[in-house]
Amino acid sequence: MTKMRAVLIKGGHGPIENLYIGEADKPVPKKGQVLVKIVAFGLNGMDILQRQGGYPVPPGASSILGVEFSGCVAELGDGVTRWAVGDEVFGLAGGGAYAEFINCEEGLLMKKPGHLSWVEAASIPENYLTAYQALVKYGEVKKGDHVLVHAGASGVGIAAIQIARLSGAATVTATASTKEKLDWLLSIPNGATHTVNYRTEDFAAEVKKTTNGKGVDVVIDFVGQSHWARNIESLAIDGRMTMLATLSGEHFERHSLKSKTP
Repeated sequence: MTKMRAVLIKGGHGPIENLYIGEADKPVPKKGQVLVKIVAFGLNGMDILQRQGGYPVPPGASSILGVEFSGCVAELGDGVTRWAVGDEVFGLAGGGAYAEFINCEEGLLMKKPGHLSWVEAASIPENYLTAYQALVKYGEVKKGDHVLVHAGASGVGIAAIQIARLSGAATVTATASTKEKLDWLLSIPNGATHTVNYRTEDFAAEVKKTTNGKGVDVVIDFVGQSHWARNIESLAIDGRMTMLATLSGEHFERHSLKSKTP
């Protein structure tokens, strides 16, 4: 089988020092798949977890790290009709992006816009599709909603803020831990309308001020345990919360869901 270069892990998992560039089998596209020659790939938290042995890859996915990438179509599997060899694309896969070539289902590729660099295109799929799913598909954000996004300076956090603004949200409050991050989130195109330093401020109280006591319609949370009680306090009547991670812990202290409002 033809070989390719890839970023591999000595022993299958371990510290960052275990990463090395070695040889792996070059994938062969199956029916409905496209082989892409990679130009750039994105780095995600799940890659770090996988390298440490804490993230089992989905069944059938490559054990090579990486899920988002940009590149050129190199070969087509049987039945592929959407793409041609040479097309510039970016996309999402279950694994395998830290390599020269990757197999991808044809429906998980998108045409790379000419105004985006290869690196910019590779940074989009995982972050923005995750944010879209959390905010639009599950959170059902709509024009006029008030939105609270935690971990606002993370990749998915930034994407959620911008998607909320483009969806017509009345306010988008982002939380982060430093003034530099908060100022930056206010300055970017379609950035946050309000920010809260969760280390020094009570974000539940702040969003109540921002929304004139109503609370937010959608919460996007990555933090979990430490934010749970104040997330509940932050929600408006019929509010929705999407939890993408539990970075501070997954076990919650006993908490009453009864409204404090008479």
